[in-house]
Amino acid sequence: MSPPNERETPAVTMKAREPLPPLNPLNVTIFVGLPIAALLLVPAWGIYHGYSATQWLWAIAFLYLNGMSITGGYHRLWSHKAYEAHPVLKWFYALWGAGALQNSILIWSSDHRRHHRHVDDNDKDPYSAGRGLWFSHMGWMLRNYNSNDPDFRNARDLQDDPVVMFQHNHYVPLTVVMNIGLPLLLGVFLGDIIGTLLLVGLLRLVVNHHFTFFINSLAHFWGRRPYTEANSARDNDFLAFLTYGEGYHNFHHLFQRDYRNGIRWWQWDPTKWMINACSRIGLASDLQRVPNFRIQRAILDTQFSKARSQLEISRGAEVLRALLEREHQLFTETVNAWSNLHSQWYESKKSAIGDALGEHKQKLQDSWEKTALRTRLKEIENSLGMQRKRLELLMAQMRLQAQAA
Repeated sequence: MSPPNERETPAVTMKAREPLPPLNPLNVTIFVGLPIAALLLVPAWGIYHGYSATQWLWAIAFLYLNGMSITGGYHRLWSHKAYEAHPVLKWFYALWGAGALQNSILIWSSDHRRHHRHVDDNDKDPYSAGRGLWFSHMGWMLRNYNSNDPDFRNARDLQDDPVVMFQHNHYVPLTVVMNIGLPLLLGVFLGDIIGTLLLVGLLRLVVNHHFTFFINSLAHFWGRRPYTEANSARDNDFLAFLTYGEGYHNFHHLFQRDYRNGIRWWQWDPTKWMINACSRIGLASDLQRVPNFRIQRAILDTQFSKARSQLEISRGAEVLRALLEREHQLFTETVNAWSNLHSQWYESKKSAIGDALGEHKQKLQDSWEKTALRTRLKEIENSLGMQRKRLELLMAQMRLQAQAA
């Protein structure tokens, strides 16, 4: 749970008396009809016939195969180019992603890129949280809103990908095979066709839909914002557990090219672990990671902003204000020092090699200089981490003073 000042929800700014666009019959059938069918049929068959433990295990396996093909493939690979993938891995994502029944890679990724570019803009963000929890969860798909009109100008790179275009052009037969054909074959193998279709086919699909939709909705309303308060995206550990690691949404909206969402080793992000494992066996490469200094800088930027807001409503806080300004001056100096050293680091990597006679000496000198720069960069990063702790103590003092006032 997050502190009250971080639980503010996006303002709902619907235009008064604006006529609603017509319903989308296909989407209503899928996103309203299928959940109703699951609520009625799955318990009924369970009472009448029952389900085996094997069927439940297969339902969970399909859930993760579909879900992580969306998070690892549709989202981190194709929407954000957070890493490069081998064709084998791309085909895996394309097939199991079709089984998730969330539209083709091309449409999904194009919509998602618009969401990031125009987050919380009610006119341009397809599932803007500013239009309410229901709208961002699934209401945006049930009607033919103008913000849903396909526009692939932001996805020309994806239109050059043969895997993406094959899936887009054959999406309907692929999703029928993955959602009906595979569960049907599995049901024949397990000796219970109806039960397997209901559990592995229907219930798994509905659960996966709403787990994904939680990122569009709840992850913009419930949680904390440690990295930026410029948008409504939140970090939420519970949602991360349900969404294969996607719940660290505040981090993701600021650092969308990072292949990780949960950056700490202990944060639940199976999608990150899967991508990392694929890189170790040659199925993924060029994994993008945001430098730790930039992450620490974002946290401190946000903390300074919160501290200043807190001081504005406090009285008699001159000493704390002076301490805050001193910390901010140190922060600015640290950022400048890091930027200068980082520039030197890149220049040293591009430095020319000496002539043949002095080549060995030049290599030794380059190696020493790079090691010295790397050590200094690490020292600066550590100093920023210490400043974070001091700022946290300072903010705690502010809260105590505000309570005593």
